[in-house]
Amino acid sequence: MVDLVPPPEAVMDILTKTGAYRKGHFVYPNGKHASHYFQMPLAFRFYDNARILSVGLSRLFRKEKSIASRLPRVSVISPSPGGIMVAFGVREALGADQIYWAEMENGTRQFRQYMSDYEVYPAIIVDDINRSGKAIRETIELVKEVGSEVIGIGTIARFEDAPNEFEGISAKSLLSFDVNFYETEEEWRISRSASDAKEESVRF
Repeated sequence: MVDLVPPPEAVMDILTKTGAYRKGHFVYPNGKHASHYFQMPLAFRFYDNARILSVGLSRLFRKEKSIASRLPRVSVISPSPGGIMVAFGVREALGADQIYWAEMENGTRQFRQYMSDYEVYPAIIVDDINRSGKAIRETIELVKEVGSEVIGIGTIARFEDAPNEFEGISAKSLLSFDVNFYETEEEWRISRSASDAKEESVRF
């Protein structure tokens, strides 16, 4: 059987060529500074790239009999609208029956009311990036609240200091990336190499 999981080098090549992987000075929502940032939608603008990444992630799930045996009665769930593109791609590749996503409202992650009207199948949570694990943890709790269970977790990329498992479920990813965070811009500038001198500065 052909292995359809792209190696990390191929994933990074796609992200770099599409601008989904950016280098410069970035201030994250938590106030920390870093020299790298991912904007996965830029890679998913192109069908071929979206297909490669979605199929690759789906193959990591299919390799587990505990997940493959439950298809197609599975829900693919994104922790936020930003991961919907990944969720749709993985759902298509797996042939899963359902897809849902959570949204932030008044600082709280939640599903829309329509979810209470239907049975939610065992869930695979997918997102574009696993940064801190917070969004995934909150989505796991939402899935429990609607009376279902999480059977798989995966993202296109994962920061190396992010959790690699949640409640005993391994967090799969196509790419593991080491991002160094700094508390202040001064700390970031001290750490910056000469090659970074002309890179962009962005605050989110």
